[in-house]
Amino acid sequence: MNTLFWFRRDLRLFSNEALIEALNNGAKHTIFFVCEKQWAQHNTAPIQIDLLKRRVSYIREKLAEYGINLHVIEAPYFTDCQTKLLDFCQQYEIKHIIANKEYELNEFNRDKAIQAQCDQQQITFTLYEGDIIAPVGSVRTQNNEMYKVFTPFKRAWLKQYQDTHFSLVPWPLSSNPIDIESCELLSSDDSSKKWPVDDDTLANVVDNFILDKLASYDHVRDIPSVKGTSGLSPYLALGVVSSKQLMVNIQQQYPDILTTSKSKTFTWVNELIWREFYKHLIAEFSKLSRGANFNEKYDSVSWRDSDAEFKQWCEGRTGYPLVDAAMQQLLQTGWMHNRLRMVVASFLTKHLLIDWRKGEQFFMQHLIDGDLASNNGGWQWAASTGCDAQPYFRVFNPITQSERFDPSGQFIRKYLPELERIPDKHIHFPHTYLAATGQSEHCYWPAIVDHKAARARALDAFKV
Repeated sequence: MNTLFWFRRDLRLFSNEALIEALNNGAKHTIFFVCEKQWAQHNTAPIQIDLLKRRVSYIREKLAEYGINLHVIEAPYFTDCQTKLLDFCQQYEIKHIIANKEYELNEFNRDKAIQAQCDQQQITFTLYEGDIIAPVGSVRTQNNEMYKVFTPFKRAWLKQYQDTHFSLVPWPLSSNPIDIESCELLSSDDSSKKWPVDDDTLANVVDNFILDKLASYDHVRDIPSVKGTSGLSPYLALGVVSSKQLMVNIQQQYPDILTTSKSKTFTWVNELIWREFYKHLIAEFSKLSRGANFNEKYDSVSWRDSDAEFKQWCEGRTGYPLVDAAMQQLLQTGWMHNRLRMVVASFLTKHLLIDWRKGEQFFMQHLIDGDLASNNGGWQWAASTGCDAQPYFRVFNPITQSERFDPSGQFIRKYLPELERIPDKHIHFPHTYLAATGQSEHCYWPAIVDHKAARARALDAFKV
């Protein structure tokens, strides 16, 4: 049976069980669709598309070393994938397609339509759960329902896997090089060039984090001026690395990590389980892919429609240094520190009372690690409309957050050089200092809103 592997957001070779199964079934062809118009509809950031194309180019060359051809085909929308995929199968006499599942609504509907066509043409279409460790539907309550609170989901997830020592399926092929031609569809603008795409470098990044930084992750992950996070989120978003692959690496260093969930070294594993939680949610509740509040009781919240204030937030001109520095980090690098994502999301939805959907879309348009499930989950958490969200009455104070996590203003000064000479004790809200010292109002943006008044306004709006 001629077999084809279909790459999606699972752009990895040696830890891709679905790909290895296809190769074991004799696959000599793989395929990837460039869906520019669909990506635009999904607000995919240009920097993420650039990283994706660079990675596809890399694995295309690596597969050629093993005698496997990766065909890159243009399909503007997901609906175009169906026709082009079946035409390809006819051309190469393919009778079995293997791919990894994608859980968002458009992707689910695409695969459902392709499954129907494959059934008609007697082509086997097999989907693997390649993006998560726990298959969708396998972590349920006693009533066979999806958990709506993270902590019990985590307990059930751990109970399911605490005795598991993860391993990877071995690579089945030896070298058998073939020539490939250059592909114009994968041309890069190098906007993502600071993010390596080769496996050797990424393996070093993973090993260095686990060996050198994992033990301290718990107490440095919230400090934006320190490189205390793994930096792997863009690769998880594109499937360049998988959660299972990371668990294999972690267990090599910490064999008992899943039975010591209260240890500091478990903190990063906890983040991986949060990622699983959001994947399960978006697979279970299709309304999350349609921009609906998870918690319907907040459908009555009257969001403010202030284009001017939204623009100021987008451009980092709110007058709150930590918020503005965070937005500048996003605009300049395509990435934002996780603690700051919570701060700026809280500021938009609570201080400015602007609909979380606008912030969610802006993030997707700019983040190199944009992922609908995690992005939606994070924004609805901050806006108090989501599953297991922060209570509506908890409003992050951007000044105290700054004092706590950037006490000397090191991060702020990096992205707001106009505040370079402001003393540490005034860096978190410099307006009084600037006025007292007679400095120009143009040194820094005036505060867009008063924290105390904004908090009171948000509480009133959410009490409805």
